[in-house]
Amino acid sequence: MVPLALPLGILLASIMTFGDMGEAFELVAIKSSGISLLRFMRPLLFTICIIALGAFFFNNNVIPVANLKAFSLLYDLRNARMSLNIRPGQFNNDIPGYAIKIGEKDKDEKTIRNIIIYDGSSFSGNDRIVLAKSGEMTASPDGKFIIFRLRDGWRYQEGAETSLSELGNHATQTRMHFMRFDKIIDLSALQLHRNNEDLFKSGYQMMNWKQLLDDMSLIRKTKAHDLAVGESNFSPYLPVYNKQESGIDFRKKLNKIVPASAVVPAKAFTTDIPDSLRQKAIDIAISNVRNSMQLVGYTATNIKLQDDNLVKREVAFYSKFTLSFACVLLFLIGAPLGAIIRKGGLGLPIVVGVGFFVIYFIISKVGEQLTTSHVLPAILGMWLSTIMLLPIALFMIRQARNDSPVFSKEWYGRAWNRFLNLLPGKKTKV
Repeated sequence: MVPLALPLGILLASIMTFGDMGEAFELVAIKSSGISLLRFMRPLLFTICIIALGAFFFNNNVIPVANLKAFSLLYDLRNARMSLNIRPGQFNNDIPGYAIKIGEKDKDEKTIRNIIIYDGSSFSGNDRIVLAKSGEMTASPDGKFIIFRLRDGWRYQEGAETSLSELGNHATQTRMHFMRFDKIIDLSALQLHRNNEDLFKSGYQMMNWKQLLDDMSLIRKTKAHDLAVGESNFSPYLPVYNKQESGIDFRKKLNKIVPASAVVPAKAFTTDIPDSLRQKAIDIAISNVRNSMQLVGYTATNIKLQDDNLVKREVAFYSKFTLSFACVLLFLIGAPLGAIIRKGGLGLPIVVGVGFFVIYFIISKVGEQLTTSHVLPAILGMWLSTIMLLPIALFMIRQARNDSPVFSKEWYGRAWNRFLNLLPGKKTKV
């Protein structure tokens, strides 16, 4: 949240500070002493630039590490069973190798009745079964085991330790009655197991700008290699393809081939083939077309995947710079805006500041979506908010330097009257 909270904080702080100074006529005193607004903003702008550099360092060095920690932990949590919830009347299979069912559970969450435990931990089927009329279910102090303290039940076990010479080839089953029996089950399978974080370092969210550049270069090389391999594998299936100009893009070269539907032959080509070879030639042509279609489809899918991966990394690369420059941009909007509205506190400055930030946020997200949709280049889509808001910032600075009442109701009234005077047959007083 820091890359979004920091620009918003700078925008609100600049509007509130300059608005409070304007409301107390401190800016008027500064200007009357011969210090222009731009000169007064210079040291603050220098401070904001230092903050922007700190934001870039944070985006480039801290956030990738935080993403690595967060994504690896989230993956481990998704693949871990964090709790054991045994409900009455239902079999529970959360513990690997066990199926547990209890008939009733008292309000103390410990006393249970009509217990059935299928033990398949030996990986030879449910060869051990425990039945009990009542008991208690508790966890060990360290939480690593669950203890079923059972009373008045039976234990059934198949394949008891008996020599085959005594029993022949017949299967054996042992049944034992107990008045009290403690069944201890290991819960290590339910514990959180952490994977090595190095397995997640290949994600673009965990890279700094230098690593992103290297990864994008590798993707471009892989893409060029896949195109070259696809072209070399495609050439034998379409002889007319080899007659096209060499050294141009695979897709552009395909587009230059005249479609068969656009050419009307004088006669079918099969008429020139002897009858004994005609069906064989048709089968070979169909096979070549089918193979070429599969090859082109596979190559196109692979290239699209490479393009999507490349765009994601370009978005991550440019966002490290755009989010930092947003601190400077929103300061250039907030400082003159506060000087114009001349209102401090938490009222109008908050409303105006949040409004401008929402506009900036929406434009940024639209530019990012256009980039990921391959509508705009990454450099244009990610800098779209800056391109659209920078003229507004320069306009605000110009208006604040000239003490223009942009937010005055009378100013808008005069502007509306001037617009009406431009219309034919409309004459109003300015």
